[in-house]
Amino acid sequence: MREAAGVRDLAIIEAPSVLGLRPSGVEELPSALLRAGLLDHLGVARSDRLEDPAYEPGRDEETGLLNPGGIAQYSVRLADAVGDVLDRGLFPVVLGGDCSILLGNLLALRRRGHYGLLFLDGHTDFYQPSAEPNGEVASMELALATGRGPRQLTDLEGRGPLLRDEDVVAFGFRDSAESAQAGMQPLPPQLHAIDLDGVRALGAAAAARRAVEWLGAGESAGYWVHLDVDVLDDAVMPAVDYRLPGGLTWSELECVLRTAVADERALGLDVTIFNPRLDPDGSIAARLTECLRRGLSARSGQV
Repeated sequence: MREAAGVRDLAIIEAPSVLGLRPSGVEELPSALLRAGLLDHLGVARSDRLEDPAYEPGRDEETGLLNPGGIAQYSVRLADAVGDVLDRGLFPVVLGGDCSILLGNLLALRRRGHYGLLFLDGHTDFYQPSAEPNGEVASMELALATGRGPRQLTDLEGRGPLLRDEDVVAFGFRDSAESAQAGMQPLPPQLHAIDLDGVRALGAAAAARRAVEWLGAGESAGYWVHLDVDVLDDAVMPAVDYRLPGGLTWSELECVLRTAVADERALGLDVTIFNPRLDPDGSIAARLTECLRRGLSARSGQV
């Protein structure tokens, strides 16, 4: 293991769960990025692969969610896998799946104390079940992680909420008009937010530094980085299920990732929502792999 300050070896966890969405193709994300050479580029260890329980297409009558029991079960298993990687002094890179895997990653940290989250996503994912038309947890994981929603997923292992509002930075989102029209609950005032316009006003590097400063300003012991690839510009990342015009460029995302993971308080990263079925020639997977390689090089010590 490397001894240099702020540098950890990386470990891949495959978490191809679609319980919070549907079997649309995002379950193939880990295989696509590994085929594109993610392990070779980064020189990381392959740690684990967790298959999700059987998908139930109907909404749960009590909670209004898809697969709440399966997601709760999967979150515990994923937390165990992430915790094992952390216990070995490694930096977990969790390849989803849909955004519901965030709950398991955060549960691993919550078992250890209070931690923060850098939430890189084209959407704020703060829906309540009554406003989410399909009951998809992948549209409400940030709300659930901060304690808003059915207890089955807001109080995993009796440790909820997984995050305090003030320990979260939502970054790069561009869905404010759409979510307001749909009746999504507003982001709470203590939750830090830099939307796409804010990123552009500050510049990606300055916005990323501000986000990291906010994450270090409270009492949290570190933070997780969540990357939903639809934070990228739709023109360069069309291989997602819910598309919106605009978004970050590849270079902007690379800059944000490098800034975020270079800080020694960054403890892990997940990657979600990329759909290889919408990338028939593999070119987007290759570009995403390159972006991750360059972003994570700030942690791995490689170029």
